[in-house]
Amino acid sequence: MALRNIAIIAHVDHGKTTLVDELLKQSGSFRENQRVAERVMDSNDLEKERGITILAKATSVEWKGVRVNIVDTPGHADFGGEVERILSMVDGAIVLVDSSEGPMPQTKFVVGKALKVGLRPIVAINKIDRPDGRHEEVINEVFDLFANLDATDEQLDFPILYGSGRDGWMNVNPEGPKDEGLAPLLDLVLKHVPEPKVEDGPFRMIGTLLEANPFLGRIITGRVASGSIKPNQAVKVLSQDGKTVETGRISKILAFRGIERQPIEEAIAGDIVAIAGLSKGTVADTFCDPSVTEAMQAQPIDPPTVTMSFIVNDSPLAGTEGDKVTSRVIRDRLYKEAEGNVALKIEEAEGKDSFYVSGRGELQLAVLIETMRREGFELAVSRPRVVMHKDENGTTMEPIEEVVIDVDEEHSGVVVQKMSERKAEMTELRPSGGSRVRLKFLAPTRGLIGYQSELLTDTRGTAIMNRLFNDYQPYKGEITGRTNGVLLSNQSGEAVAYAMFNLEDRGPMIIEPGDKVYMGMIIGIHTRDNDLEVNVLKGKQLTNIRSAGKDEAVRLTPPIRMTLDRALSWIQDDELMEVTPKSIRLRKIYLDANDRKRFDKSKAAL
Repeated sequence: MALRNIAIIAHVDHGKTTLVDELLKQSGSFRENQRVAERVMDSNDLEKERGITILAKATSVEWKGVRVNIVDTPGHADFGGEVERILSMVDGAIVLVDSSEGPMPQTKFVVGKALKVGLRPIVAINKIDRPDGRHEEVINEVFDLFANLDATDEQLDFPILYGSGRDGWMNVNPEGPKDEGLAPLLDLVLKHVPEPKVEDGPFRMIGTLLEANPFLGRIITGRVASGSIKPNQAVKVLSQDGKTVETGRISKILAFRGIERQPIEEAIAGDIVAIAGLSKGTVADTFCDPSVTEAMQAQPIDPPTVTMSFIVNDSPLAGTEGDKVTSRVIRDRLYKEAEGNVALKIEEAEGKDSFYVSGRGELQLAVLIETMRREGFELAVSRPRVVMHKDENGTTMEPIEEVVIDVDEEHSGVVVQKMSERKAEMTELRPSGGSRVRLKFLAPTRGLIGYQSELLTDTRGTAIMNRLFNDYQPYKGEITGRTNGVLLSNQSGEAVAYAMFNLEDRGPMIIEPGDKVYMGMIIGIHTRDNDLEVNVLKGKQLTNIRSAGKDEAVRLTPPIRMTLDRALSWIQDDELMEVTPKSIRLRKIYLDANDRKRFDKSKAAL
């Protein structure tokens, strides 16, 4: 059967997963009576909750006698390690762009990678039915984007389709007809995307995606570059430097058929398949016939820009809510994650009770922490720190990001002011329709840590911020951090509503009455810039004498909810976030007040 391999590229929330749903339905991949979940490709709980694609996934449809393998790529640059490898598996790409928002930074990130490996894109303008749609301007913006990314003349001559993934239609005309469904898109894929390039020689394949299966063990997905492979065939695994990692036999070959993977008897060159039976081979390794001696070259991966410490939880409440608390199980879990996610880097600290985890951004690390806590892990994590490096002249260089903020005109002033305080340079300001403006900045990554929640507060939730790694530039100088101090508990026990009511003048709380607290734990935000120790366990003094006046009813102001993402960016360098399957608590690194004073003195001496 003839083959086509394509990737779908789009910014977060531009509708690529919904489009794949419709492609599967209209190509007959589902039975008529089959129950299918919405956004079927977002199989992970976190993906469904956040509405983003985190893990790349493959599927396939059959159209006019041709099998089309489709890879759904993550739209967020924090998961770019997935993207860089996926593009080496495909021969074409559908670039999906919102008819109102136009090409956004994450689209630029993935499209840049796609053009670099020589893919010829198909541009699909999605959500054409939006009342604020401006498809003609968006096409010009896409063309300018491709030109800025050094696209060749052949790549700039891209075909364009218009339509709505949700309503299940695409056409060369923005008005339709709509009754043809997605047939014009599939026909264009067959016509525009070349057949997979096949090399001569024995079986070779680069591992692209890795997952663990309770029945089959390690499953590696990749595209067969040359030759063919059958179950029980002997293979060997070569690392990037050409060393043999292991030899073994393939126990099963799985091909993507609709949303299911089915065992097949032979995989041929050009097809995207998953193989099982090997215990050590991982992502970027070459899986090949025993006669092959040279490894295939994998796509280079961009370096991590943010690092955090994952520390064994040593709080007084450690081990009360999670069952995976020791450094050994945390270490094994982190190294297992790094095997499949090549954008992550893990280093063990000298004390063996903490690990430095480096990644592309806070979102990538927040997703890892959330996944671990759902698996029953308990750990403490530090504030994200930016990875600096020195150039050949000894100058300290820091990562700079391109930031695009869409905001109502009335709030643009406060956004520009806050961004300039964070050492950002504004590069563009233009109207984006509907009394909104689009602001573009170049800002240091460390200045953006924690800004998302502040931006939403400043703009009453109306701003949309997108960011993308741009380059390394000389260190921009000190950036002022959080201006408020914190309220700390000076005792251990359960918080009492009466005590919290009397402390409300000191600042808003981040805990509820009845929550367990301990000495050195952060229970609220101080209205001033210093930290203050308070007693949240103090109950009302009861006597047997009746008072003439009525008792005051305790009415508490609702506490500020600290989500994982918000807490991660809010804490300071001398604070930690304690993460358990049930709770997120904030605390000082040193729980004892005397230890904190000694630490402050030693820091001041430096």
